[in-house]
Amino acid sequence: MQRFTVFGRPTCGYCVRAKQLLEVKNYDFRWIDIIEEGISKEDLEKTIGKPVETVPQIFHGQQHIGGFTELSEYVKQLDAA
Repeated sequence: MQRFTVFGRPTCGYCVRAKQLLEVKNYDFRWIDIIEEGISKEDLEKTIGKPVETVPQIFHGQQHIGGFTELSEYVKQLDAA
């Protein structure tokens, strides 16, 4: 299975929940602190290809999943497969 990548901030509740969900499910993921790395919304928009209003922004491999809500649904589908 491909690695998840979570772009977020440590002070963001949904970012923390996304990390916790991936840890509980034992999925391989990479956490990228956008503040520490100096990544702006504009940088994320270039990566994602559409406007970004919130974090976390989550990828599975190269596929953009979305935020925490979309990740939660995505993980349910993976578990069901």
